[in-house]
Amino acid sequence: MNKRSNRELWLAFVAVLVITLLYGFTTAMLGGIPPAREFFGHTLGIIGFLLMLMTETMYTLRKRSRNARWGRMSQWLDFHIFTGIVGPYLVLLHASWKFNGLAGIVMLLTVIIVVSGFVGRYIYTAVPRTADGVEVEASLLEQQIEEADAELQRRLVFSPEASHTREQSAELEKLRKRRQTLQRQMNSLAAARRSLALWHTIHIPIGMALFTAAFIHILAAIYYATLIR
Repeated sequence: MNKRSNRELWLAFVAVLVITLLYGFTTAMLGGIPPAREFFGHTLGIIGFLLMLMTETMYTLRKRSRNARWGRMSQWLDFHIFTGIVGPYLVLLHASWKFNGLAGIVMLLTVIIVVSGFVGRYIYTAVPRTADGVEVEASLLEQQIEEADAELQRRLVFSPEASHTREQSAELEKLRKRRQTLQRQMNSLAAARRSLALWHTIHIPIGMALFTAAFIHILAAIYYATLIR
């Protein structure tokens, strides 16, 4: 099973720290919280929304194009998680710590979707994957288990366990552990797929509600801040 590192989380943490320092410096220069309607606040909101939009679309497009050569799946997942943390944080700062009305609803949905994303990442790590981050097919695991069983049977038939040398016994034990590992991966894959299916039924509708509310908020901001002036 391919083990994931926490590289994308550390990169997101560094980005959040840098943004926080910049936000603190700007707050000190302005003598107060940067308003959402001013240049700095607007910039935070625009960049944050674009990152969230990329979070919602780029990884999904890459996942549906498994034969594409534009980056490994594991790298796109790292990008997905990074933007899924940094984007909402920028939107939070853009809100100027005011969460009333539609902006408050958008922020609440954003927090829910981020928490849901962390849950999804935890479930994702339970799914057996190749080094490229592609989910291992159940049929492949079943084939490998059958091959391991056949090899075990062959060795026991042609060479009874009682007559094995130390090296042969070690090889046999290694083969048994390999078979046990494959079976654990098979069980893990089945459980993770059930969990992911349930997670998707919750995560996707919340994401759709979030972006619907966000687009309405953006259109309303453009209308009230620009067109009716």
